[in-house]
Amino acid sequence: MSTRLTALLERPEDSICLAEAALLVAEAQYPGLDIENYLARIDGFARELRERLGDEAGHTERLGALNQYLFQELGFAPDTDNYYDPRNSFLNEVLERRRGIPLSLSIVYIAVGRRLGLDLRGVSFPGHFLVKCPVDGGMVVLDPYHGGASLSLEDLQKRLREVRGGEVSRAILSEMLVSAAPREVMVRMLRNLKSIYLKAQQLNDALAVLEWLVPLAPGDHEEVRDRGVVYQELECFRAALADFERYVALEPKAADAEAIRGRIVEMQKLAARLN
Repeated sequence: MSTRLTALLERPEDSICLAEAALLVAEAQYPGLDIENYLARIDGFARELRERLGDEAGHTERLGALNQYLFQELGFAPDTDNYYDPRNSFLNEVLERRRGIPLSLSIVYIAVGRRLGLDLRGVSFPGHFLVKCPVDGGMVVLDPYHGGASLSLEDLQKRLREVRGGEVSRAILSEMLVSAAPREVMVRMLRNLKSIYLKAQQLNDALAVLEWLVPLAPGDHEEVRDRGVVYQELECFRAALADFERYVALEPKAADAEAIRGRIVEMQKLAARLN
């Protein structure tokens, strides 16, 4: 993980630019990426909108203008044809192609909106990343993947019911609408990439993502296990052994602990042959 991203994520949450963090993730895939150029492009979007709106515009007017500008004029839209294309998770590609997935489109939306003075926050809603914003008299929940549509209580309950099943109370829904910390957003982005790369058997790319995930999500020990599996597939047996041993030490009662112990025995034999 880059030292710049580490330093950025250690800052107070309200001072962290999600777009910058996402571009730092992309830089690992695109060495030499001109991060400042892309941040300046986002600044330009916001400057154009500020000039149109003036200083007296309220939250509702600013949100409406943001939706019109990003999704109608600039043409940001879902990549429904190639949803699992990894480019949809790299913010530089999203800004160039103006196509993305819920998380990456939300990051663009938040970045531009916050430069307009809107207190936009990401929401790690189950199945589909969303954005929320306080307004006079309450809060609105928005879906940048669908043009910044405002979601009603019934819409949110329906979506959650489709993912979880059963009835969804207001208390449960409220828990699902907690603001996502910047680190949590980056972890979700990286997990999307991990899933894409593993499905495509792009193991070296998956390993690079896991090298970021393990320190970013230290409490999620499954990432250590998954890195061990990738190391094993790549025939890096000693590294796989170290990760498997670490996993069972951290999660001795995990449902798959015995299976991982079996892998440890196998890795010990294979690693011994390398001596």
